[in-house]
Amino acid sequence: MFIEIGSYDAKTKLPELLREVRSGRCYTITLRGKPVADLVPSAQTRRTDSLAAVAAMRAFPKVRGVPAEAVGEWIAEGRR
Repeated sequence: MFIEIGSYDAKTKLPELLREVRSGRCYTITLRGKPVADLVPSAQTRRTDSLAAVAAMRAFPKVRGVPAEAVGEWIAEGRR
């Protein structure tokens, strides 16, 4: 969901807006009440975050020495 903000407010609060955009928030900048631009997270940032998440999952240690039935029970329990 995009939050509307006037161009003057966007100019004066740009550092704060950029911090919020970094965390995923999106803004529509308006001029006299009409939308003129969207302030959204960079596609490059999202790709970097995705690659880091995949690397973290791959680095997670594998469970060894546990019977398949026990793993199946854990999965079923997590779906409740």
